Amino acid sequence: MEIILKKPIVNEKFSKLNEKGVYGFIVSKSATKPTIKAVIEKMYDVKVVKINTVNVLGKTVTRMSKSRVMPGKKQNYKKAYVTLQQGQVIDFYNEI
Repeated sequence: MEIILKKPIVNEKFSKLNEKGVYGFIVSKSATKPTIKAVIEKMYDVKVVKINTVNVLGKTVTRMSKSRVMPGKKQNYKKAYVTLQQGQVIDFYNEI
């Protein structure tokens, strides 16, 4: 069984969007909007209104070593913007 939701995105941009009822998640690359909606509604007990997904390309990076410059690439991933029904919230910090 594949894990659909990998982790929530908690940064400054999404903190501002959380006030408007939009939450961000990193999801598996093969996840579809209906499966993401079903998992979030079951996991957090909320009503999802809309889901937008974005495939993010990994950045190229270079690392300096003593002998040479080593090129590399970060992994590609898929991001989901989840809009909840008016007045509902997801609390990521309740289990800490």
